[in-house]
Formats: sequence, C-alpha cells, structure tokens
Amino acid sequence: MENNTKQRDSFKSRWGFILACIGSAVGMGNLWRFPMLVSVYGGLTFIIPYFIFVILVGSTGIIEEFALGRAAASGPVGAFGMCTKMRTGKKAPGEVIGAIPIIGSMGLSIGYTVVFAWIVKYFVMSLTGEMAAMGTDMDVIGGTFGATASAGGATPWIIIAALVSFAILACGIAGGVEKASKIMMPILFGLLVVLAIYIATLPGASDGYKYIFTFNGAGLADPKVWIFAFGQAFFSLSVAGNGSVIYGSYLSRNEDIPTSARNVAIFDTAAALLAAFVIIPAMATSGAVLESGGPGLMFIYLVNVINAMPGGRIIGIIFFLVVLFAGLSSIINLYECFTAFLEERLKLKRVAATAISVGFGCVVAVAIQAITSEWMDVVSIYICPIGALLAAIMFFWVAGKKFAEEQVNIGAKKPIGKWFYPLGKYVFCAAALIALIAGAILGGIG
Repeated sequence: MENNTKQRDSFKSRWGFILACIGSAVGMGNLWRFPMLVSVYGGLTFIIPYFIFVILVGSTGIIEEFALGRAAASGPVGAFGMCTKMRTGKKAPGEVIGAIPIIGSMGLSIGYTVVFAWIVKYFVMSLTGEMAAMGTDMDVIGGTFGATASAGGATPWIIIAALVSFAILACGIAGGVEKASKIMMPILFGLLVVLAIYIATLPGASDGYKYIFTFNGAGLADPKVWIFAFGQAFFSLSVAGNGSVIYGSYLSRNEDIPTSARNVAIFDTAAALLAAFVIIPAMATSGAVLESGGPGLMFIYLVNVINAMPGGRIIGIIFFLVVLFAGLSSIINLYECFTAFLEERLKLKRVAATAISVGFGCVVAVAIQAITSEWMDVVSIYICPIGALLAAIMFFWVAGKKFAEEQVNIGAKKPIGKWFYPLGKYVFCAAALIALIAGAILGGIG
C-alpha cells in the first residue's frame, strides 16, 4: 500500500484537524438551509429524523472518508486508485473514477466563491451602516440583493473572496487551514451563542422556540421529511467523496478516527441547532414566517428582520461575521481538493497549485454569477452524491472488510464495533443511493 505521509503537509494537532473539519462542514447548509427545513417541516418533526441520519452518517460516512484518505495519503484520485489496485492490480480505473469527486468539489468551489462574495459584501455593508440604512423597505432590500446576484453584480467581491481564499490556502495545511480554523471556529460558535442569547430577550421570540419544539407524529409519515432530513445530514457533514477524504489524507496514523468523526458530527449539529435558535425566533419577533431558504432568507428576509431589531446594526455585523467565517471555512476545504490534486499529479509547488485552483475558480465564478443557484443545484444534486457513493463503494465493497476495519482501527483507543462494516456497506451505501435518486427526482435534497 502506498503511503506518502512523510512527504505531505499535515495537521499539527488533533483539535486543529477537528476544527478544520468542523469548518468544512459548518457552512451555508447550517445557516440558511437547516433553519428553513425545521420551519417548513415542523420543528421536532424534522429534527428527530435529522438526528437519526446524523448518527448514521457520522458513524459510517465520515469515518470511512477519513480512513480512506489517510490510508492512501492522497485525495480521491489516489485513494480510489489504491482501492482498485488492491482488487484488480490496476490503479487506472479507480483514478479515473476518483476524478468525479474532484470535479464536484471544484464545481462547488466555484458556486461558493460567488456566495462567499455576497457574504463579504454584506459584511462590509453592515460595518459601514449601508445595510442598516436600507431599513425595512423590502423593495430596497430585495433590489440590493437582486443587483448583487445579477450578471457582473459582485465581480469586485468575487476577486476579494478569491484573494482571501488564496492567502489562507497558499500557507499550507498547518500554516494556513489549521491556523485559520483555530481562530474562526471558536469565534463562530461564541458569536452564535451571543446572538441566540440576545434574540431570546426580544418580545415574540418565545413563539419561535415553541415552534422548534413542536412535534407532529403524523408528519413523520411524509416521505419528504425523511428524504430532506437525510439530504441535510449528508451534505451538512461534508460527506461527498472529496473534502473529508483530502483532510483525512493529512492525518497521522496516531489519530483516533472514530473519535474525531464523532466530534465533527456533534459540533456540526450544534452549529445547525444554534442557527435555528437564532433565525427562527428572530423571524418570530417580527411575525414573519420562515418560508424561503437559500439566498432569499439570508440576504432579504433576515436583513429586514435584523434592521427592525433594537441594536440592529450591531446584530447585523455579528451575524454576517458568523456567516463570513462559515463561508470561508467551507470554501478553503473545497479548493483544497483541487489544489492537492494539482500538487500530487502535476508535482506543482503549493503556491502555484493554489494560484491555478483559486484563479480558475474565480474566473468561472465571475462568468456564472447570474446562474449561481442553478449551478449549485446541478453540482449538489448529481455530482457530489455520486462522489460520496463512489467513495463508500471503494472503501466497503472494493477494498473489502479486512482493509476497512484495519484502517479504521489504526490509532483508535479501542477497536470499532462489529456493527461498523455491515452498517457502512449496506445501510449507508443504500441510503446514499436513495439520496442520489431522490435528489434527482425532487430537484435537490440539501
């Protein structure tokens, strides 16, 4: 088995790795998608299925992708190639298949670059007071975002977003990604807690909490509740055959992967719940109904709510700083996949590989501004679920039971239970396939 760990950059501490993975997972799915799904599908009626799927994905998919990346000391191309070589003696089939998650990661990087540019713009607007000056005039608020999301509407901000991403990634894993994550993630969680406490003091917020804790047993009979809950857990935990594999490739053989996976799942879920405890009660304070997810929620409806709050300008600054850190931590993970691929396959230096990766993403991001939502739908509905399913097939089906259990147990304080392999091979793979099919039918699951 090939292992180039000594020649690779790596995380210098266990918590540095965990925080980087949490940063990868805590993104827009937590901050605008999860609260919307909780509202649309009825509080606990959605949260309970979501918890079930978080446990499934956290105990199989995350562990599998970390272990796969560490075993190969490579991203998906090298990792998949290693698996097919073990089975057939040939790396080429796996390497070709491994390009799919790389393409998915790059596609998401491009879309996220546009979204992150919007976030940067709104954070600056909150600092300068321009956002607060819009007041609660929905025509002005909606028009501002419409202009931002139009063709060419955010080009300067896209360039800024790309430069920030480049600056962190060019410093490497330990010097860039790990250090940035150690700063951003504690601040992100701290600010979410501050916002949640402040929102709790506002009149009307209690209606939001009541809704979050609403349970309708009949609602569990709706297949969409379960499909969307799995989709949210799937993508929120960053299991797509790329990001977790590449971060796993930087792990030492002393790392306890099951414990790290558990921590990532716990903190990612905590971030999602905190976001719900901020956004749903905040909307309740103004009597608004949380009917829209995606960009409309964050850049139109929430801006209106924040501007109507006492101390709205300060709240706006804090909120968009949280979103800024969430977006940045996700985007550097996505770009890392293609950057590492260029380093491994073309033997490029770190700075050159980062410049090509982020530069290409920036150029395409400028070109697709007006179709960002459609772009993200295609990548997230088709390419990313396929990548996750392929990674699971490579690990559980192609590499086999002996390999899977051996790699997961390396560095673990105690051997993983006998449940792991059958749960991953049959239940997780079947669920991933269902997610792919359901996503294609419904037009998106997370």
